This record gives sequence, structure tokens and C-alpha cells, in this order.
Amino acid sequence: MVDGIILAGGSSKRMRQNKMQLPFHGHPIIHHTMSAMASVCERIVIVTGQYQDNYAKDWTGTADVDMVHNPDHDEGMFTSVQCGARTIHNDVFLIPGDCPLVEPSTYETLLQADGPIRVPTYHGRRGHPIFLAKELLASLRQEPSDSNLKAFRDRHEVTYVEVDDPHILFDIDDMLEYQKLLDMERMD
Repeated sequence: MVDGIILAGGSSKRMRQNKMQLPFHGHPIIHHTMSAMASVCERIVIVTGQYQDNYAKDWTGTADVDMVHNPDHDEGMFTSVQCGARTIHNDVFLIPGDCPLVEPSTYETLLQADGPIRVPTYHGRRGHPIFLAKELLASLRQEPSDSNLKAFRDRHEVTYVEVDDPHILFDIDDMLEYQKLLDMERMD
């Protein structure tokens, strides 16, 4: 069994608004991230921060969705990772909520791979989501909050898994990237 954590605790400073709620194909961006993750996860935890929107209010997918507020979100993304990890007891996928184009097949490919930490790559470049075996959750929770996921990852055995999904490299940090997303929508 595998669960998912979607990180939605940031302040979207460069966007000056909650980017998770920006529309794409008739749904908020985070909805698309949830949909891909729900293809393999029975439960998804969305970790909120500055924006505490109920991202799951219109969710009709197969996975159960829970929301957890990270009161320490101002201290960085890793505090949201740890906040979510405190609610999980199974293997887990971690992904920022602003990665709406990751293919469900990427999750499937990572599940089929071996190793306690699995990271997808596209033409050798690392992307999202990251898979963590449940055996690592206790040590992830114990990691100092001023650490980061990369530092944690690099102290463990990592399997890099090449996938045929360029979208593992795409997230939405600013209006230019959101415009690229909208341009893709028009091409569909």
C-alpha cells in the first residue's frame, strides 16, 4: 500500500496569489496533481500553509484526501514534508502541488522499481515525485527542521529511475510558467 503527500504549504510569493487554485482544464492546478497521484495511492495528504483552502472540496477521485495544516510553513518546505510524514505509516510519494502534468505512468514505473528512495529522471535530470519506503519515515520525522529533502535523500540509498515523462521537470513558480501551462492547454 502506498500513500501520497502533496506539498501545498508555500506562500506563492512569485505568483502573488495561491497558485494551487489557478485554473487548468477547468480545475485547479492541484486537482491535476491529485488525479495523477490517485492512480496509485489510496490516501493523499495535502499539507497546507499560508493558504488553507480546502483543496479537496471538489475531489471526486478514488483516493481518500485529508488536509493537514503546517503551522511552521514559514520555515521552509521541509517542515511541510515532515508535517505530512507524521500522518503517514505506509510507503509514500511526495510531490509539490504545482506539478500538474506528471503522468500516472511515472508513479507506476516508480512503484515497480526497487530501493528505499526512488527518484524519477528524464534524460538524466531529476524530477518529481519522490518515493520513500515506510522504513525511512521515522528518520525523516527526526531530521532537523532546518534540513531539506535533498540532504536527507543523499544520506540514503537512492534509485534513479529513467521515465518517459518530461513533465517530472515542470512546476509552476511564476506567471511565465503558468502561461506555458495555459499554452499547453490550448494545444490539447
